[in-house]
Amino acid sequence: MSDPEAGKTALLSGATGLVGSHCLKQLLADPFYKTVVALTRRPLGPVVANPKLDQRIVDFEQLGHFLGGLQVDHVFSALGTTIAKAGSQEQFRRVDFDYPLAIARAALDAGARHLVLVSSLGADSRGRVFYLKVKGELEEAISGLGYRGLTYLRPSLLLGERQEPRLAEQFYEVLLKAAPKRYRGIEAETVARVMIESAKAERTGCEILESPEIAALA
Repeated sequence: MSDPEAGKTALLSGATGLVGSHCLKQLLADPFYKTVVALTRRPLGPVVANPKLDQRIVDFEQLGHFLGGLQVDHVFSALGTTIAKAGSQEQFRRVDFDYPLAIARAALDAGARHLVLVSSLGADSRGRVFYLKVKGELEEAISGLGYRGLTYLRPSLLLGERQEPRLAEQFYEVLLKAAPKRYRGIEAETVARVMIESAKAERTGCEILESPEIAALA
């Protein structure tokens, strides 16, 4: 008997990042999803060629132009950068707040029921640390859109092989091995797996998962 829940469409942003690349690979391998729409700023390349993949190279300033007519079930938001890479706080906010919020709005208009966001441990809209303040503000903004279900993953240090190694994160990876579980690093592949399972469960309301809960669910 066929699965009545099969044949869903997933919308993924941040597919070229550490968590997003694992999420893309797992979504393409999961029979629950018939179509995986990946929003990117550059081609993913032949390494991820798959008949389920609908890659859309977009201008995030004009999302409506690229998503017109799209029907979506689940949204996976893994788009993000660092202040150092962005070059300024203003540009960081554009990538980590403006773009994910615009995608969340567009996906809701396209029928999405559940959104999963990769946020950060310590996200707090009222905090003093700019990075964590932006993450918290994004969570609050998305919570006000009207999604049936939301999952915010707040991992500590993300572990995995990056295209661009970050020396500071390599240092903290060693330092945090003896830290409490909440602060220890967690594999990006594990985070991606829980992202997908959380969306498929379609729990209503808003759930927040930190590294210990993510590891337990995986």
